[in-house]
Amino acid sequence: MKVTLHKNARTTPAIRREIQQSNLSERALAAKYGISRSTARKWKKRDFVEDKSHRPHNLRATLSPVEEEIVVELRKSLLLSLDDLLAVVREFINPGMSRSALDRCLRRHGVSRLADLVPKEDKERKKVKSFKSYKPGYVHVDVKYLPRMPGESQRKYLFAAIDRATRWVYIEIRASKSAASAKGFLKNLIEKAPFRVRTILTDNGKEFTDRFCAHGERKPTGQHPFDKVCTEHQIDHRLIRPKHPQTNGMVERFNARIAEVVGQTRFRSARHLKDTLTDYCRIYNHHIPQKNLGHITPIQALKQWRKSNPELFKKSVYNLSGPDNYIQ
Repeated sequence: MKVTLHKNARTTPAIRREIQQSNLSERALAAKYGISRSTARKWKKRDFVEDKSHRPHNLRATLSPVEEEIVVELRKSLLLSLDDLLAVVREFINPGMSRSALDRCLRRHGVSRLADLVPKEDKERKKVKSFKSYKPGYVHVDVKYLPRMPGESQRKYLFAAIDRATRWVYIEIRASKSAASAKGFLKNLIEKAPFRVRTILTDNGKEFTDRFCAHGERKPTGQHPFDKVCTEHQIDHRLIRPKHPQTNGMVERFNARIAEVVGQTRFRSARHLKDTLTDYCRIYNHHIPQKNLGHITPIQALKQWRKSNPELFKKSVYNLSGPDNYIQ
């Protein structure tokens, strides 16, 4: 029979059984076996020789049962890593959540191994070639449709830009998918980005280029409003190959995250949508560590780059969501 013993146990199962069957007093049993009277008393009263569990009767969990169900569903539906999920939980569910407590929660519910949650078809996909490494300033730009909100006569559009080196993201919601909107977005991006934008990669949409016209494909004229802003700021505007959206896959993947947020939220108004996307962008930049960045956030990556390559930047990088310990 397998008996569980505490690692510091002073008695064996045989001695415990002898104590239970003995007619000696507690004092005599303690002297005979070299144990305390309380230990002799404990085994004298019991009818079994195994140690009891040392697990607390009431486990103190950081999350309530309902909150745990929400966390588990987020893990299953969004397939977030432990660090990404921790950032979301701290922001929206429980600010005091610790990484170890979240890990224990996932283990209790059998969702601790992310690979087991990935659909089989996703595992069988071919590996995508990773992006070439660049310094800050190489920015992917794209635009996506947003659902029409209550009270709106037409849908709006989300312009998004992501820096290849640091994964820093900048977004704007605009009323139209036009060259004027793209031009305005680019001007604001150049102003808001802490680094100097050196290269812009976009698709071949009419809002970004005049590469395609009524007669088919041609060489961009350089007179498109978007190109004019690039020329003014000495930015190299690159276009992806036609029918190869994977070339701009970095911003496409971010847009996929936005689509998940939009698809899982019931918005009350256009303002609610804008606030939600703005909050998500802030969380993405300041709180979600990126595996490709060595498990640090985009803001932390920007600070590291500015410290090692200050010539690439035009302004300081501030973490406005918490204490900023960066020293000039």
